[in-house]
Amino acid sequence: MNLKLKYLIFYLFTFSSIGAMAQAPVKNLDYYLKEAELNSPVLKDFNNQQRSAGIDSLIARATAKPQVTASSAGMYAPVIRGYGFDEVLTNGQALEALLNINYDLLNKKRINNQLESIKIQSDSIRYARQLSRFDLQRAIVDQYILAFSSQEQVDFNYGVVKLLQEEETLLKKLTRSNIYKQSEYLTFLVTLQQQQLMVKQAELQFKNDYATLNYLAGIADTTTVKLADPKLQAGLSSTVQSFFTRRFEIDSLKNINQKNAIDYNYKPKLGVYANGGYNSSFILQPYKNFGTSVGFTFSVPIYDGHQKKMQYSKLILASQTVSGYRDFFTRQQQQQLNLIRQQINQTDQLFSKINEQIMFSKGLIEVDSKLMHTGDLRVADFVIAINNYMAAQNLLRQTNINRLKLINQFNYWNR
Repeated sequence: MNLKLKYLIFYLFTFSSIGAMAQAPVKNLDYYLKEAELNSPVLKDFNNQQRSAGIDSLIARATAKPQVTASSAGMYAPVIRGYGFDEVLTNGQALEALLNINYDLLNKKRINNQLESIKIQSDSIRYARQLSRFDLQRAIVDQYILAFSSQEQVDFNYGVVKLLQEEETLLKKLTRSNIYKQSEYLTFLVTLQQQQLMVKQAELQFKNDYATLNYLAGIADTTTVKLADPKLQAGLSSTVQSFFTRRFEIDSLKNINQKNAIDYNYKPKLGVYANGGYNSSFILQPYKNFGTSVGFTFSVPIYDGHQKKMQYSKLILASQTVSGYRDFFTRQQQQQLNLIRQQINQTDQLFSKINEQIMFSKGLIEVDSKLMHTGDLRVADFVIAINNYMAAQNLLRQTNINRLKLINQFNYWNR
């Protein structure tokens, strides 16, 4: 296969790839964020936990109602030739079949505290779900930025190859006309071949980054797509929002709820009960042993070795721990937001200088291209101009990636 045929094959491959990407459907960041949330088993797990907490609330309310149970017990203690249990104690045999009703008269506040505990648990699950959602969004956005950058790298490399291919055709003619030396043409040809390899490497990198994006979002898709510009904007708020500190509020509410539960455990308990059915030893007129009974139970704690005071002490320590973590986190979050905001501002200041460098590099390429047409430029100088332009473009792209990642971090913490 001669050199001309090789270039023809590469041209066909290159422009067919460009055409395929141009005709590919465009998908934006919102699409992947929605798919990731829809497919996430973790978020589905939290949704089920939320529903389960609602069922726990119904169960707690049900325990506040009268409890009805049916019970039955039978016993037979034979006495054989005078050997056996004392019939005075056992009555020889007994049968019991009762319907029991129990109701706690002083359980309203205790049940309300239990319902409050379930609500706090539900709030904790809701917070954990939202935190997991934010973490998933941050991961998706970071990967989308990488994939979009890889896509931009592919497009840029295609553009450089196209430029070099145009110059290669002209340079070949000038070399045949002895305006340029064969060695200069070969030097330019090596640069073109290196750029063609960079195109293939960029395509592989984009495929890997795009596959990782689909993996994180739970999407089984191998079709070619065009990623839209993410267009991220940093939030304008400069104050620490309440989302991340909400977990400390929930912990404080848990301590209050546990304190109330301790208090209710030391309050008097009063219950009533009633039963009816059959209860007989079969000794005397067993057919008359149908009946009923009512009664009450009452208890009040008097002394347990000061356990209540000890449990209070544990809750005080837990409250102090929560306060310490909250204060530390609030300071760290504010410092982190200030640092990220400063990095974004410093990054924004680089764009004007980089764009200026790109403009001069591109202008130099245009001038050098005209000089090459007349044979008044060394090929090595043109290659240097191309490399400088590529380096400036790569710097712009990398700076933009860093800026988008910083914005993603800022938006994550500034909630």
